[in-house]
Amino acid sequence: METKNAFLAIMLSMAILLSYQLFFAPKPPPPDASSPQTAEQPTPLQTQAGPAASLTLPTSPTPLAVPGQETAIVQPQGKDITVETSLYAAVVSETGGGIKSFKLKKYKESLTEDSDFKELIQVKSPVEFPLNFSWGIEPARTVVPVYAADKETVFTQGMEENTLTMHTVLPSGIEMLRTLTFSDSDYLMQLTIDVYNGTANPLQGAPYLSLTNSPFSPDAASRFFFTGPAVLQDGILEEIKVDDLLENPRTVSGTINWTAYEDTYFMCGVIPEPSVGDTTKNIFTVSYSAYDTDKVTTVLSGAVEAIEPQTRKQYSYTIYFGPKKLDTLKEAGYSLDKIVDFGWWDFIAKPTLYLLNLLYKYVHNYGVAIILVTIIIKLLFWPISAKGMKSMKKMQKLQPKMAKLREKFKDDKDRLNQEMIGLYKTYKVNPVGGCLPMLLQIPVFFALYKVLLQTIELRHAPFMLWITDLSAPDRLYIGFDIPFLGGIPVLTLLMGGSMFLQQKMTPTAADPTQAKVMMFLPVIFTFMFLNFASGLVLYWLLNNLLAIGQQYAINRQDDA
Repeated sequence: METKNAFLAIMLSMAILLSYQLFFAPKPPPPDASSPQTAEQPTPLQTQAGPAASLTLPTSPTPLAVPGQETAIVQPQGKDITVETSLYAAVVSETGGGIKSFKLKKYKESLTEDSDFKELIQVKSPVEFPLNFSWGIEPARTVVPVYAADKETVFTQGMEENTLTMHTVLPSGIEMLRTLTFSDSDYLMQLTIDVYNGTANPLQGAPYLSLTNSPFSPDAASRFFFTGPAVLQDGILEEIKVDDLLENPRTVSGTINWTAYEDTYFMCGVIPEPSVGDTTKNIFTVSYSAYDTDKVTTVLSGAVEAIEPQTRKQYSYTIYFGPKKLDTLKEAGYSLDKIVDFGWWDFIAKPTLYLLNLLYKYVHNYGVAIILVTIIIKLLFWPISAKGMKSMKKMQKLQPKMAKLREKFKDDKDRLNQEMIGLYKTYKVNPVGGCLPMLLQIPVFFALYKVLLQTIELRHAPFMLWITDLSAPDRLYIGFDIPFLGGIPVLTLLMGGSMFLQQKMTPTAADPTQAKVMMFLPVIFTFMFLNFASGLVLYWLLNNLLAIGQQYAINRQDDA
């Protein structure tokens, strides 16, 4: 095995891995439906609940059909309740009791001055609003009730938390009381639902809590990494592809730690809590379905149980709608931080992210933090990199002798291998000495690659000059659009130039064809990096410059 052949294989493997893209199937048309419901006046559960006792329920005989559902119908007369905390602004609908809007105040939709806060709810029908609850009948076949809320606005500023209570009575005689508790210091919400049997007979059924989600960002960049439902079962994360759900809906049963819908940067998650007196621990069923490529329905259901006449059952859930920021998720608990998954390189990527955030606390610029992380990593690998470069230099000096041996023993491969081994021993050269240091650095590269493309810290994070978003491709706009690019990818071109210079300085192979292929790699990488995050390009450029400096020092030392 020759060093150049090994290096070429490594570089081409990296090119294949870095070029990974997700493909999406065409959207099938959604189905339709309809059937009515009448809200009733509040009864005993409302009285037990305290503040809800004074609520009055609106009524309307006119149902509203909901596209995408077969028999579910809603009544359109419920009011919208606004919620304001330090971290988000939400809207809860009395129609169905779900969340109609959820905007994160620390994140914007875009970098434009008039950009609104980041919206996590992309669905429009009350049937689809996240946290729609039903008992005894699946959400797709239920009548969406209209609740009466105990207040029209909920503010948490100046207090630790505040609560919204909503009440309804169904035609079946079931009475439901929803209590949502909002915290001012984090993204966690507590949802409890009391189901009261106001009839003279026992009722049997299961609780169903549903989420319907569409991608949080419509642009293609948000789909570079996984977008769709995820579940943590028995502490093991599984991400379910939306394309698979179009053909085969999926059901997961057992110990469900949480279920969520996620993209690269944000998530909507539900953590089920065991019922009071339940001897099992988080035993639930989650059903996933998709009726087009951009819409996923998640239904979390509990065990079937009976509610005796004039008694009630309480169901509790913890809700997390917010950023996939590792520190924030760890503070929230419930193993939510496991949704930040860097794949095979997770054990390297998370310490790297920790180092990046630690440096940011001092320099207050993620671009500068990336530069410092790159320098630190380069210094850690400096000794083995130097050893590899020296080995490649020695191999270069042996190329004429190796060429003669190939010519002399071109018809006798066994003899050629023996002579080559003898040549390596005579000159004390390890033929893979230049390859092994590169192999050791590949896991670190891919870990940093994952961090720089997936971490929310770099989203809309400025560096300097024209680079205002380290999670987006770098473009210097010059007053008119360049076809296919928009602006000049300055950082990417510099990276390609540095890679070309590095190739010129690196010991070359004796085979002219192989040498030409190696020199062509900078062109391949330049095109490949055109749409990568500028933070990743910055790392690669600086890494190249440091490698050039190291190679220059070794070349001078060798020539002296």
